[in-house]
Amino acid sequence: MSPSEPDLLTPEFQAAVERLHELTLWWRWTLVIVLWIVVGGYSLWLLRDDIILLFEHFTWVAVRYALAFNRGAAIGLGLCLGMTLAVLMWQSRNILWGRSQAWQKRLERRVWQIRLQGSSHPLWRWVCTQK
Repeated sequence: MSPSEPDLLTPEFQAAVERLHELTLWWRWTLVIVLWIVVGGYSLWLLRDDIILLFEHFTWVAVRYALAFNRGAAIGLGLCLGMTLAVLMWQSRNILWGRSQAWQKRLERRVWQIRLQGSSHPLWRWVCTQK
């Protein structure tokens, strides 16, 4: 094996790959939470009058018209819901069937790049330092 190739079998390297995967997972959920707080909150604020009406007389037609006449709010809530479902499905697939080979190789390449750059890389202290 040449010095430029990673030793993928070492426990330290595999631990770094696992830490990068966990970091990716945390960033995805952080993005979802920020989207719900910012975009979802603003979308619900735009729908505040319709929500009051829905509390009094709830029908699915009222929900449909509230979203149809407030396109921005509908798009915002759709974005939040779509991102949440995408992250849930991605994480569920990884839990049930394991990571795909392509994703595993991408993580390994990324860890190797972080190791090559050294401590000047922004993710160095989270990925390559021992806990």
